[in-house]
Amino acid sequence: MTVKVLHNGNCSKSNAVLEYLDENGVPFEIINIVEEPLSVLEIKTLLKKLNQSVFHIIRKTDKLYTENYADKNYSEEEWISILSENPSLIQRPILIKGSVAMLGRPIENVKFFIEK
Repeated sequence: MTVKVLHNGNCSKSNAVLEYLDENGVPFEIINIVEEPLSVLEIKTLLKKLNQSVFHIIRKTDKLYTENYADKNYSEEEWISILSENPSLIQRPILIKGSVAMLGRPIENVKFFIEK
């Protein structure tokens, strides 16, 4: 089964996961979330596959977050819209395999995920 990877080419962790998948012969499809931002519906679907709330996938160390969002109290729905408009705020990489997804860090999680 092909693993979909929500990817940002400027992210070293994301690039490391692609390299790992390639070296281990795991078929994958790259979805560049910066060039092709996820819609609100796609983010909601992703959250179901992750079995997590939106707060789990927000990059709280991102400069955009710390400067514009850190001191705000948005609802889950508002955060989903914010992430759709600002894909750099989404943790990456995120791996999707069928009906399940996981955050691709640390790399040990990726090894476990692709073996299952």
